[in-house]
Amino acid sequence: MAPDLCMAVPGSETALRLLARVLALPGRYPLLSYGTYRDAFAPGAALASGEDPPPRATAIVLGNPNNPDGTVLAHARALALLAHQETHGGWLIADEAFADCAPDVSLAALVAPQRRLIVLRSFGKFFGLAGLRLGFVIAPEGVLAALRHLLGDWPVHAAALALGAAAYTDRAWITQTRLALPARAAALDRVLRRHGLSPEGACPLFRLVRTPEAGRLFAMLARRRILTRPFADHSDLLRLGLPADDAERARLDAALAQGRADG
Repeated sequence: MAPDLCMAVPGSETALRLLARVLALPGRYPLLSYGTYRDAFAPGAALASGEDPPPRATAIVLGNPNNPDGTVLAHARALALLAHQETHGGWLIADEAFADCAPDVSLAALVAPQRRLIVLRSFGKFFGLAGLRLGFVIAPEGVLAALRHLLGDWPVHAAALALGAAAYTDRAWITQTRLALPARAAALDRVLRRHGLSPEGACPLFRLVRTPEAGRLFAMLARRRILTRPFADHSDLLRLGLPADDAERARLDAALAQGRADG
């Protein structure tokens, strides 16, 4: 990737909101997706899985992997959407906040000066340092210039840049973590299935479960100081992050067992 197609930003969430201002297009996004897509790209509408976009200029925003269901965007689908957007003067935005776990899913290599493709990356998800507020936009130079104008001269803290540079050059840690995450996610899956839950998702950093007991599970786990993610618009969904270690996974296992016993 050419350096002039990439810029650092104070978090990919900020970049999403600024891109909505720069592109000034109505949004299209998955029905189940990160809430900022809907908030930033308004007016907008949901785009069902496999649905053809409207024949006009829009900004299609897709998580890759998607949050919260972990769906990965197939390259063939991405290319078809990009071709459609380029034909109609729109843009395809791939939010790859969770893509560091499996870099082969990334569309970043497709970004080019004449393409209407923008890729967002987030530092905090994979490295576990969300509060650092560091992300990246990979896009044609014209888009980056407009973002720089909105962000001003000093958008990213020097400490974030220093820590980010150190983390990205620790290739041994990155390789080891990418190898370990799938096994840890599989262990979480076994715990969830043991308690009658069916985990979904291809991203090893989190799992989604669908159950009419989602609200009760959220409250029960919260009382045991295990925080999960409920969804106001989807009362049957609950997202669980990957436990930090074996002890935390065992604590989740015990909490779910006790919760079932308590009814």
